[in-house]
Amino acid sequence: MINAGKKNVLGVQINAVDYEAAVSRIIAAAKERQSLSVSALAVHGVMTGVLDPMHRFRLNHMDLVVPDGQPVKWALNLLHKTNLMERVYGPTLTLKVCERAADEKLPVYFYGSTPETLQKLLQKLTVRFPGIIIAGSQASRFRCVTDKEKRDIAKEIRESGAQLVLVGLGCPRQEVWAFENRDILSMPILAVGAAFDFHAGVAKQAPPVLQRLGLEWFFRFTQEPIRLWRRYVLLNPLFLMLLLLQFFGLKRFYVDNIVPPNQELRYG
Repeated sequence: MINAGKKNVLGVQINAVDYEAAVSRIIAAAKERQSLSVSALAVHGVMTGVLDPMHRFRLNHMDLVVPDGQPVKWALNLLHKTNLMERVYGPTLTLKVCERAADEKLPVYFYGSTPETLQKLLQKLTVRFPGIIIAGSQASRFRCVTDKEKRDIAKEIRESGAQLVLVGLGCPRQEVWAFENRDILSMPILAVGAAFDFHAGVAKQAPPVLQRLGLEWFFRFTQEPIRLWRRYVLLNPLFLMLLLLQFFGLKRFYVDNIVPPNQELRYG
């Protein structure tokens, strides 16, 4: 088990952990009914924090931020000599958490995506993990919700008997949701990105060889070039350039001179 604590990557605090450490911490919090905000960040997720000080505040005040992308894992190894052998990929983390939750009889709630995707996802997870307890699910509204809707969503999750909730709203909406609801829900909240779509079978994952080479972004770009071109064509080179500046000590990235959010966004 590897758990070397939080490390500064371009001013965003990333936990240098492996799957075992991450899953163990999540399951322990679920058993104790303790709040635990969790995010799996790839390059795009890190860059949302780099470019937006208020969002960087959210990310740096989450309890567990795991290196979802290979380049993020490589950055940890390059900057901090963490010697991580593998990333903590959100979709794989989702399966590992669901497997442990099924073994431990911990009810799981699913929030986000569309009703159709949720239905397919839950069907597949029930087959894969026969012991899993589905506490409930809600689809995204795909807009900012009202104060009342926010309270109603949280109330339904609490009253479902869930002991952990998986959130698939997309980055950065899901991190905002996890940050804003962490004190409302006394349970782990896992922002797991495209895991819902992948495991429901409505989106394709990159071939393993591309994942190992850190080229998952290229595969996703070929699938949705119009939607994703700005994310990858602009942000990936900027990430690399800033990473080299940090590595050579030409630029310092601070984790404590950041701006608290001045309002709740109430994504749903």
